[in-house]
Parts: sequence; C-alpha cells; structure tokens
Amino acid sequence: MDRAEKREFVTQLNTVFNEAGSVVVAHYTGLTVAQMGELRSKMREAGGTVKVAKNRLAKIALKGTEAEGMSDLFTGQTVIAYADDPVTAPKIASEFAKSNDKLVLLGGTLGASVLDANGVKALADLPSLDELRAKLVGMISTPATRIAQVVNAPAGQLARVFNAYAQKDEAA
Repeated sequence: MDRAEKREFVTQLNTVFNEAGSVVVAHYTGLTVAQMGELRSKMREAGGTVKVAKNRLAKIALKGTEAEGMSDLFTGQTVIAYADDPVTAPKIASEFAKSNDKLVLLGGTLGASVLDANGVKALADLPSLDELRAKLVGMISTPATRIAQVVNAPAGQLARVFNAYAQKDEAA
C-alpha cells in the first residue's frame, strides 16, 4: 500500500467508526478464503460489511472518534464487521463464530460504548430493528382491529334482528 492508499483507508475507517451503528472486532486466524467469503456474503446480505483491518491504520483512524476506547482490540490478525443497524453486525458475526471456532470475537462498539466479547454476544441476541418495527406495528394494529370489531358489532346485531323480523313476516 502506498501513502495515498493508506490515507484513503484511514479516512474510510474513520467514517465507519463515526457513522456505523455498531462495529465488531474479531480475530480471523485460520479462516480459509472460502470461509471468509462466506462471512462477507452473509454480512452483505444483511446490510453490513466486513473488512480486514490493518491494526496500525485502524488505531490512527480511531483517534478523535467516540470508539477510540477499542484501540486495544487491534492486535494480531483482525477483521472488522460493521452495519448501520446496531444489531446486524454482532448478530451475523456471532452466528458465524458459533459455526467456525476460528473466528474469535474480541469486542466492538455501539456508538460511544465499548463492548467486550460478551457485550457483542448480548447485542446479537436482541431483535433487529426491522423485527422491532414489525412487533410495534402488530401491537398498534391489534387494538385498531378490535375497535373496528366493537364498532361494527351493533350494526351486525341490528342486521340480524331485522333479518329475523323479515323471516318472521315471510313465514306468517
């Protein structure tokens, strides 16, 4: 990498550390190219990104950001996973780590909060933003459906009463 590429890499990482919903840092020693490709494709499908981090450049990119406290995590062969949704990157990374013991979660950040490996796993257990939205819409629409049923019930009862009178008159 020449200086211009390094400068661009640091700028990109700085933007990631400032704007991403969450960032996960992990060791990937021993992962094959195919396994790394699988991790990247799973993360891409979920709306996240995986990048191999050059530790020295990542530490430079962390300076002046809210995530500066996680600079200790950048030792050895590290990879970062990040996404705009705070739950996506931890969820995909921890699921992949369960099936591949070569990916070792070190920690990460959620905004200004620095997380250890257990914090990342706890964050992965939370429902995603889309799941929360779906639950919220379900909770909101249920009372509206019940209100519509209650409002329509008297009209339905009136219709049954009129129908009963009509059938009584036809029979007589």
